[in-house]
Amino acid sequence: MTVVTRFAPSPTGFLHIGGARTALFNWLYARHHGGSFRLRIEDTDRKRSTPEAIEAILEGLKWLGLEWDGEVVYQFSRAPRHAAMARKLLEEGCAYHCYCTPEELEAMRQAALAEGRRMLYDGRWRDRDPAEAPPDVSPVVRLKMPREGETVIRDLVQGEVTVANDQLDDMVLLRADGTPTYMLSVVVDDHDMEISQVIRGDDHLTNAFRQHQLFLALGWEPPAFAHIPLIHGADGAKLSKRHGALGVEAYRDLGYLPEALRNYLLRLGWSHGDEEIISTEQAVAWFDLDAVGRGAARFDFAKLGNLNGHYLRETDDGRLADLVQPVLEQRLGRPIDAEGRERLLRGMPGLKPRAKTIVELADAAQFYVAQLPLEMNDKAAKLLNQDARGRLGRLIGALEALESWSEEPLEGAVRGFAEEDSAKLGQIAQPLRAALTGSTASPGIFEVMAVLGKAESLARIAEQTKGAGTD
Repeated sequence: MTVVTRFAPSPTGFLHIGGARTALFNWLYARHHGGSFRLRIEDTDRKRSTPEAIEAILEGLKWLGLEWDGEVVYQFSRAPRHAAMARKLLEEGCAYHCYCTPEELEAMRQAALAEGRRMLYDGRWRDRDPAEAPPDVSPVVRLKMPREGETVIRDLVQGEVTVANDQLDDMVLLRADGTPTYMLSVVVDDHDMEISQVIRGDDHLTNAFRQHQLFLALGWEPPAFAHIPLIHGADGAKLSKRHGALGVEAYRDLGYLPEALRNYLLRLGWSHGDEEIISTEQAVAWFDLDAVGRGAARFDFAKLGNLNGHYLRETDDGRLADLVQPVLEQRLGRPIDAEGRERLLRGMPGLKPRAKTIVELADAAQFYVAQLPLEMNDKAAKLLNQDARGRLGRLIGALEALESWSEEPLEGAVRGFAEEDSAKLGQIAQPLRAALTGSTASPGIFEVMAVLGKAESLARIAEQTKGAGTD
């Protein structure tokens, strides 16, 4: 059997983290089995579906590296096909017109509420003569569900799940205005797209029983179902924005790498021994549904940050510079010139071990592309007192004499100056760091000087020694 999976989001908002994981599991399952991964936009809710949400979904999937096969299917455009299948069921006696008024349906709801049970349509028009229909009511079309026995689904994650058929009322296929319902559209699309496995969140499990019966009524083989437990917050509560239920684009803007987010989402509910760092190639080779857990996964920002830090350290310096540069240009309000770009590249090996996100990396790298006068934070400004500025002024002569501007000779020159000036190394190095970076935290100060280069380093030191005595 050829494996065909699908991701079928509703474009009523961003691509949230739970949807991204569902897409990833579908993509991995298809790639693992040499099949196809399809994308369907379920845009039948015309009031809530927006072009902006569709674009966010498409861009989010592309950023994550989850490219789909074939053309995107837009569900609304297939409404005539969906309605035709409902009419086929009518002709075959598997569906019927229901002329219940809104008042009758409301009475059923109130009766169910009073009896402490969920509302089930009572089937009053199931076998009734349409000649008795009230003239002022446009009917809906309902499926004749089986009333006896059980519906059994052998779920690829949940195992065998069963529901009594008397708990499945006759669901609506076509509304009174003739538009198809979600249940009908999903089943027809899954059949026509030749979907072999429906992999989705377990909040859809109750839908699966009705959809299974609709497949059978249409004379079609149902797909295999796999319902994945939902993602909860680290505290075990339902995932919300405070836990990380953000759009995928927000994770990009927060500075996470797509490969890190893929790895993290993969481990939310799926495991391969004790492996934590799993490349995409390994994930494709290893992924299958038998390793998906049945318990809810817990989203933890700290774990995501640590994982992202690992991927940052493993990432090519040029790519990191490409990611950091636009962040810095937006902050600075100006383009970074070729010299600044070169400093970013040279400084990246010393910066990336300290960062967990691209945003943190940009924070740490900003001093490399800053222009004079350098902005000082409070701690750095406090270090640059009159004595410190005097020492730095005297240090300039020793640095100017250096022929080789690299870490080893720079360290030798500064240590030699400290000894001659009867000062401890920290009394020189700490103010020097402040003068060069505007901060008290940075990579090693001699590395910083080597990356900045001789002219820029001396210019920054001189800027902080203006008016300071050198005697």
